[in-house]
Amino acid sequence: MGRDKALLPWPPSAAGSATTITTTDTFLSATIRLFFPHVDEVLVVAGKNEAAVAPVVYANGASLVVNPEPERGQFSSLRLGLQEVLNRGRDAAMLTLVDRPPVQRETLETLEAAFVRATARRKWAVIPEYQGQHGHPILLGREMLSAFLNAPETSNAREVEHAHQSEIEYVPVGDLLVVVNIDTPEQYAALNLPPHFPPSS
Repeated sequence: MGRDKALLPWPPSAAGSATTITTTDTFLSATIRLFFPHVDEVLVVAGKNEAAVAPVVYANGASLVVNPEPERGQFSSLRLGLQEVLNRGRDAAMLTLVDRPPVQRETLETLEAAFVRATARRKWAVIPEYQGQHGHPILLGREMLSAFLNAPETSNAREVEHAHQSEIEYVPVGDLLVVVNIDTPEQYAALNLPPHFPPSS
């Protein structure tokens, strides 16, 4: 991308729409505020970008967790964040990648309701699915938190998910944003927002 994806403006000023939406939000700030009605704490795991993201994290009421060895990869940051969830006395988490655009508010509500039903059936996690693709955010119970933390350090999130597919509830949603992954300036410039964007407040 050439710059920190977490700090990309959201929504993009050129989103393939005739309507330009002026914003000072970023992927990171918009996601923090999106999550807060559904969780009591938001933790952001940073690595070498700590100085760049810290002002956004604190200005939006979240907490910062710093990975001292980000060169160990994304899975090490994931495990660090999930361990902090347990350290703070929580036994469930809503997890997303900070470098992806935030999903629609209605999607979180759907996933949250599904998580309540799924955990009652002894499922460990809820993952959104858009047209057969699995996406983010995912909702994890204590058992799935433990599965991630107990996996070998050389593992990745996909391997842990595949090892526990029977314990996961996959929830179909109509929100393309759950599977959007922006890796290049061209993808960002071409990002088409759904017709119901922005979400109602």
